Amino acid sequence: METLELNGFWSGKKVFLTGHTGFKGGWLALWLRELGADVRGFALPAATQPALWQVAGLERLIDGDLADIRDLEALTRSLQDFQPEVVFHLAAQPLVREAYRTPVDTYATNVMGTVNLLEALRRCPGVRSVVVITTDKCYENREWVLPYREYDALGGFDPYSNSKACVELLCASYRDSFLRAGGTALATARAGNVIGGGDWSPERLVPDIFHAWQQGEEVVLRYPEATRPWQHALEPLLGYLMLAKALFENPEQYAGAWNFGPDSDNVATVQAIVSQLAERWPGPARWSVDPQAQPHEAGLLALDSSKAREELGWTPRWSLATTLERTLAWHLAWQQGTDMHTFTRKQIADYQGDTHE
Repeated sequence: METLELNGFWSGKKVFLTGHTGFKGGWLALWLRELGADVRGFALPAATQPALWQVAGLERLIDGDLADIRDLEALTRSLQDFQPEVVFHLAAQPLVREAYRTPVDTYATNVMGTVNLLEALRRCPGVRSVVVITTDKCYENREWVLPYREYDALGGFDPYSNSKACVELLCASYRDSFLRAGGTALATARAGNVIGGGDWSPERLVPDIFHAWQQGEEVVLRYPEATRPWQHALEPLLGYLMLAKALFENPEQYAGAWNFGPDSDNVATVQAIVSQLAERWPGPARWSVDPQAQPHEAGLLALDSSKAREELGWTPRWSLATTLERTLAWHLAWQQGTDMHTFTRKQIADYQGDTHE
């Protein structure tokens, strides 16, 4: 079954996907396969063990190069060899705290890696549609209650957030200076905090929770009052798929920046997320607050996605409760030795069949 919004578009399309071994990249790779696309990946080996890439059997299904986007020559060769029609760029150093420890590597990967991709695209004239994934943290965060819109100022206090703001600026420059004239439509996509099965990234809330409780340990919260827009990974991925299709069919109208955030009901504090997961966890579920000072992270952050709703017809489908239930169900199924390739495909099919709650 396919969502009405995608309507057969992806069948037979050649899609180049950077970051296919990551959490969101893995979900997107499998979904594209389910939609009938011919997918080629380009990424470093999976950063965690276990990883969705292996657990869901994606390494047997998706052809790709295990290489570094900081390697312009390798990236160019891969693109030219495959000759894609559509490109999704998800490869990145995605962790705020890791960026504090390794700012040079973070900028090199996130900024120069994106420069390399855009430069390589100049040598691949057959590419029609490009979606570069950034983050809701690319905005100049003023800690206000109003959600951010696409025309609000870019910024980023910490190196990770700032690197993604840089990516937004360089994408706008390459689009205007080079790609538009060559017939390649480029858009950037900004999503909120994504959760879902198959994320084992360190220093992320839900993976940290599951790891601690699985070991019978207490999870320690660093930012209990931080407020975030929470959404299942499939929510923004649907937006990316719809945006890439729209770019392909009407490049001038859809090139630019797009927010893909959840409904206001899905905005919650870290402590609220832990409490709701604790109610559903099949065993002891303890937590505490770390008393030590932590590196700066945004305290309040929300997105206004009215542009995507009105111009793309995109709308979130899963409530916060459903998102948490689906995420926990995936993790427990994996713990129980379930066939996670089949289980992951089933969650995608369920999402496609659901309407807005």
